[in-house]
Amino acid sequence: MASKKLSLTHKIVIGMVSGILLGVVLQLTIADHPWVDAFLVNGLFTVVGEIFISSLMMLVVPLVFVSLVLGTSALSDPAKLGRLGGKAIALYLFTTAVAISFAIGAALLVQPGEGMDLSTDASFDAEEAPSFGQVLIDMVPRNPIDAMAEGNMLQIIVFALLFGIALTLVGKPGERLKNVFEDFNSVIMKLVMILMSVAPYGVFALMSRLFADMGFATIGSLAKYFVLVLVVLIVHALVTYPTMLKLLTGLNPMIFLRKLRNAQLFGFSTASSNATIPITLETATRKLGVSNSVSSFTVPLGATINMDGTAIMQGVATVFIAQVYGIDLTMVDYLTVIATATLASVGTAGVPGVGLIMLAMVLQQVGLPVEGIALIIGVDRLLDMTRTAVNITGDCMVTTIIGKSEGQLDEQVYNNPDADISNETSATASINDTPSKGSSGDR
Repeated sequence: MASKKLSLTHKIVIGMVSGILLGVVLQLTIADHPWVDAFLVNGLFTVVGEIFISSLMMLVVPLVFVSLVLGTSALSDPAKLGRLGGKAIALYLFTTAVAISFAIGAALLVQPGEGMDLSTDASFDAEEAPSFGQVLIDMVPRNPIDAMAEGNMLQIIVFALLFGIALTLVGKPGERLKNVFEDFNSVIMKLVMILMSVAPYGVFALMSRLFADMGFATIGSLAKYFVLVLVVLIVHALVTYPTMLKLLTGLNPMIFLRKLRNAQLFGFSTASSNATIPITLETATRKLGVSNSVSSFTVPLGATINMDGTAIMQGVATVFIAQVYGIDLTMVDYLTVIATATLASVGTAGVPGVGLIMLAMVLQQVGLPVEGIALIIGVDRLLDMTRTAVNITGDCMVTTIIGKSEGQLDEQVYNNPDADISNETSATASINDTPSKGSSGDR
């Protein structure tokens, strides 16, 4: 009976902690045993974990497309779309610049690479990042179906925005089709809730496999770098974001952080902002009370271009690699790092391995050896998981700020501690049904 009273957050935490403990025990004892490695670590854990991530990714494209079409068609003023986009991009770029500036300052103070000799035979070949102009060209899909099949989020966003605008302008045919989209959205949200019910088991498998495979000797040799990045990430999430939220909206940041636990845990477990979009969207609408007309745009956009966590890694890694190789960087170099990383957060949005590509671009800009990336790859997986949780926090913070500024935030929902998707009684309720103060004309 007691287990039924556990919230989804508690179940996920239990699954995560249990997986970490089991993985550590296996890593320290019998992880190298052929049977354990073949049938448990790279067998059962891999299958369950990959199925869990694939099931989340399965919902990303239909959820983003349907939700964004409904959100766009709900905007009574088409000019609002441009205003939303301008606010979102400006806030995302600003938080990225703050993040990397904070990271560089902390790294210069702590000096994680001072006196270290981490020479390695490993190498790193960075993919060439596209130019900013090419990114703008690639945003418009030549084939929307192909864009959805490949999961190209920027192209999906552009097509959904245009489709939603046309849905509004076409009149009665658009109204009939909008009803179909609303029903489709309810079905997708039911699928999200089904997947959330099995999330603790997926998280357990992912954590067990990760910690059973991970060598702790690598973390030991890079402990100073690892801890510094981790601390800066945590401070950015728990101090910078809540401070901005309080200053720009007046809302209680503790409520914000408390309601974000599920999304952060999902992000940490999957290490993928895109895979966590269904949970982030539902958190923004049902827990934080942001209208779907805002969150359906800002959340997918944030998952694509918000690189605060990656920017922090780049800032610390740049200083770390410079110190390891004994290269002194000037103030101009550090300003170049900040500018490059901030602009690259948009310019490399659709490229696989975006974090390492962005770091390679930054290193090249200031004349540091790209091979230095090989020094930190060993501990990057754990940091990547934390970066994703930070990015998701930033996505929801920006979404809440914009929702408040546009009058599309229901503060009763935001301040209601019982507004929790894990305890939602109506599983088929659409996220578009979240009421918003001052937004009666949006539905």
